[in-house]
Amino acid sequence: MTNPPEPVPSSASRPGILRHWPALAAAGATVPIAFDMEEGVDLAPALAASALVYFGTAALRRASTAWPLFFAACVVIFATEALGGGDVDPTWVLLATAAPLLAHSLRPGALNAPGGLPLQVAALLAFGGAAALALGVGDDAAAYLVAGGLLGHALWDARHHRIDQVVVRPFAEFCLVLDTLLAALVVAVTVNG
Repeated sequence: MTNPPEPVPSSASRPGILRHWPALAAAGATVPIAFDMEEGVDLAPALAASALVYFGTAALRRASTAWPLFFAACVVIFATEALGGGDVDPTWVLLATAAPLLAHSLRPGALNAPGGLPLQVAALLAFGGAAALALGVGDDAAAYLVAGGLLGHALWDARHHRIDQVVVRPFAEFCLVLDTLLAALVVAVTVNG
């Protein structure tokens, strides 16, 4: 007679600090960004990426796509900066990638699907618009616009973590901590710059 397989422990049953691995990962991800950042507007692409991931996840109707979309957004940011030579801001490339996702999301029945696609479109327009606007205004104003957008998106993350919809909960926790730390970093760089 064989024993049934043991259940895989959920994050709630993990000991202590391991339960919050997404928050720890976000804190770790902030460190290299801090060393590479020169001014607050440098994080406009991060704000655009945050909005794009939630919108893309809702458009694809799979919460598990949040992580792959996040990593794809990171690749887009790094590749645009490396290959663009400063001529093209990654914010514009990220926002342009929303177009095929929007086209995909307009298939029949998608607007009525769980996850609130119309709400995610509105959030993409708000947060993506703030990121784009930051590229066109003065340095300090742009930085504070990015910081405010990141804090606003952190509230968006907290809402999605609480309702456990659109993205998986660990991603919402990761993004909440990352957005909050990046906003604080933008303010610190701007005040001390």
